[in-house]
Amino acid sequence: MAAHRKPSQRPFSGHTARTAVTLALAGAATATAFDGTGHAEPQLTPEQVKTKVDTLYREAEAATEKYNGAKEKADTSQRRLHSLQEEAARKQSRLNSAREALGSVAAAQYRDGGIDPAWQLALSSDPDRYLDGAALAERAGDRQAAAVSQVGRQLREIERLRGAARVELASLRSRQAELNRQKRTVTGKLAEARGLLARLTPRQRTEMTGAGGTRGPRVSRSAADPRQPLEQRAGSAPAPTTRAAAAVAYAYGKLGSPYVWGATGPNAFDCSGLVQAAYRSAGISLPRTTYAQIDAGHRVSRSELQPGDLVFFYSGISHVGIYVGNGRMIHAPNPSAPVRVAPIDEMPFAGATRVA
Repeated sequence: MAAHRKPSQRPFSGHTARTAVTLALAGAATATAFDGTGHAEPQLTPEQVKTKVDTLYREAEAATEKYNGAKEKADTSQRRLHSLQEEAARKQSRLNSAREALGSVAAAQYRDGGIDPAWQLALSSDPDRYLDGAALAERAGDRQAAAVSQVGRQLREIERLRGAARVELASLRSRQAELNRQKRTVTGKLAEARGLLARLTPRQRTEMTGAGGTRGPRVSRSAADPRQPLEQRAGSAPAPTTRAAAAVAYAYGKLGSPYVWGATGPNAFDCSGLVQAAYRSAGISLPRTTYAQIDAGHRVSRSELQPGDLVFFYSGISHVGIYVGNGRMIHAPNPSAPVRVAPIDEMPFAGATRVA
């Protein structure tokens, strides 16, 4: 009887193996799809995009004000550190000169020898002259002792300055780290907002950002000639003081300027940067941040507003504009909108301050 042989199994050919893998992957993909574990990102409506972008802009602006405050403190710390280092260098130079003088005296004494004064008196051929010289030497010794004492004081003062400089340097590094944290927050929020806006069609973006995320009337630069009286500029009321009028005129002259976070002019601004620059042009120095600017003058109620007053928004005091009358302000809204005129009721009103 012939032996029955088990048919040999041929290994998968390259083509067969590829087919099997393809089918397996297709089956896995199908299973995943049916399982519901793989979803495409939901399509947002233009209104939902606008809501998310507005939120991101508000969060970015709050972080911008924190960045501005940290930068102001870092700049101050840098100036103090530089001043301490310069003062320490000046004192070190004077100390070096004093040490050289003491070194010269010490070398002269070594060359002259250190004979006991009693023996010098005994051996002197002119005791009276020696005694006169000894008195002079004693006075010179007193001056030398004073010089040594002065060197000691200089050493202690230099060490104090160096200690203060070390503390200031640590403070500066901490503030620079805070700067970097806030910068990452701002740039992250703005990048996310740009990504959302990129999903929209050009027409949708224009409709959404044509008012800069606001609903107020837009006034062009040409419609606000700074040479015109304020009451003739789009119905603005006159400012009560010359400095307030100058600040308002500056703001009108910057209509259309781009929003750039951290900018204070002259060609780009963030919200507090525009306010600071406007009043700087009027001869008034304001703090850099919104939460400091609100305390720079005296508070006024909404019903008491006059052109030139600073108007603040949101509970965190994260946005500011310059009131121009008739319920309107000039402000730098966000990266999607330039400096413009807008109604003050388009954002949650938080307070107002009069600085001029």
